[in-house]
Amino acid sequence: MILTVTLNTALDITYRVRSLRPHASHRVSEVTERPGGKGVNVARVLAALGHEVTVTGFTGGATGRVVQEKLAAVPGVVDALVPLSGATRRTVAVVDERTGDTTQLNEPGPTVTPTEWSAFQEAYESLLASASMVALCGSLPPGVPVGAYAGLIRTARSFGLPVLLDTSGEPLRRGVAARPDIIKPNADELAELTGSHDPLRATQDARRRGAGAVVASLGPEGLLAATREGRWRATPPTPTRGNPTGAGDAVVAGLLSAWTDHLPWPARLTRAIALSTATVLAPVAGEFDRGVYEELLGLVTVANETSAA
Repeated sequence: MILTVTLNTALDITYRVRSLRPHASHRVSEVTERPGGKGVNVARVLAALGHEVTVTGFTGGATGRVVQEKLAAVPGVVDALVPLSGATRRTVAVVDERTGDTTQLNEPGPTVTPTEWSAFQEAYESLLASASMVALCGSLPPGVPVGAYAGLIRTARSFGLPVLLDTSGEPLRRGVAARPDIIKPNADELAELTGSHDPLRATQDARRRGAGAVVASLGPEGLLAATREGRWRATPPTPTRGNPTGAGDAVVAGLLSAWTDHLPWPARLTRAIALSTATVLAPVAGEFDRGVYEELLGLVTVANETSAA
């Protein structure tokens, strides 16, 4: 079982409008709601690929009940979310049908009390006994210690489990020092972590700080990976326009899926790019078409990155 952790779960709401214009009223042509937060999105993709996956984190209030109701309808995903007194946040994606661009609005999330944080840590440790790998994903809600991910990494490693970390800012900096097996920052997050805007140099520096492998998302340019086995650059077949919500989470799901299938790094990156691109092309945030994904697998380019860092 793969365990995904989403401390700041969300109800993802997608509005589609003909054309998004500032300072104007809009008629919404379509509304969709999905349980969200980065780790939940990762779990949905993993389940669609046939993996056993459990989601944990926090949920609360009326929005949290909607999240759990909708999560129960996702085949293959087990809900192990921990209740809290505050209300789960909402995120709103507004898709401009004319341009295909998306505007994202993210609420901060509820405040977690010390008692609720302790309850989560106990639940997390009990889940690790049946896990094969752990993904720690997304922002920290108010009240959760900034070093939370570092502690969760150390706990998972005490169980002998590999850990992927996908976060940003100070939680990422502290988390890297706890030596996760993989981190998946985007270019800005990587630059903030290392102080370098050269992605190749920055990935190497992040490894020196403690990450076993660094897979950096470079937007339309694909992925850059620095690992113990070598360095690779993976690129999608063509630039794609669409809804990028969940695309980075699809990368994480691809990496986790390929890790559990014991694939070499080039194949891991290929799977991650194909899933990410298929997610961007899908009409609903965090979904992907299996046929499109399988077609893209044969079109991704992965090359050795031999430049010195």
